Amino acid sequence: MLKKRIIPCLDIKDGQTVKGVNFVDIRGAGDPIELAKRYVKEGADELVFLDITATVDERKTFAALVEEIAHEINIPFTVGGGISSVEDADVLVKAGADKVSINSAAVRRPQLVKEIADEFGSQFVVVAIDAGLVDGEWKVFVKGGREATELDVYDWAKQVEALGAGEILLTSMANDGTKNGFALELTGKLAADLNIPVIASGGAGSKAHFAEVFEKTKATGALAASVFHFGEIPIPELKTFLRNKKLEVRI
Repeated sequence: MLKKRIIPCLDIKDGQTVKGVNFVDIRGAGDPIELAKRYVKEGADELVFLDITATVDERKTFAALVEEIAHEINIPFTVGGGISSVEDADVLVKAGADKVSINSAAVRRPQLVKEIADEFGSQFVVVAIDAGLVDGEWKVFVKGGREATELDVYDWAKQVEALGAGEILLTSMANDGTKNGFALELTGKLAADLNIPVIASGGAGSKAHFAEVFEKTKATGALAASVFHFGEIPIPELKTFLRNKKLEVRI
């Protein structure tokens, strides 16, 4: 069985780490390089860097900042934001990314998933799905959660898996930043439907929420931001808690 992964997320805006609630009400959360170094010391399993306004601003991810962070860490590093071609992915590989996360560009042109997987391998491609409820149905949102699409979340996830995605980063926009827990029904169904790993994101507010998403769904990773950034849940404490619940985590 895969060990469960604890993954802090650096949402980057204008070169600084930020955090919002339901994808809005953004506030500062610290220097990304210092946070990255801290997470390595604390025992994070992976680190995700999302340049949250790159697509909306129609620019590329800050490769120089990616390079600085990559230089300071020795854990798997996923980078997303503004990636719309194999060339964009290549720039980030050269800057030190172990995986790239694509969302809006994949929705615009699904073949991009296959192209990046063919070039670098499926394990390199993470498809981020920002899921929001529209008339009771889970739909895919793009442009940093600003724009709904007609795509059904479950159908889209199966499509990108078939195209070569190696992993899904699933964020429930309704849960994001609320600290009320992960979207268990959504995550559970998606992780059961797919043969690739699913990272749950959105809603972590307590150690019990992490245990719950691992016990009640097949998610192999849980991602959070503010509870880690502001020291509300120290990662070593969280991992001890999960081990005591008989959940397999790396210590």
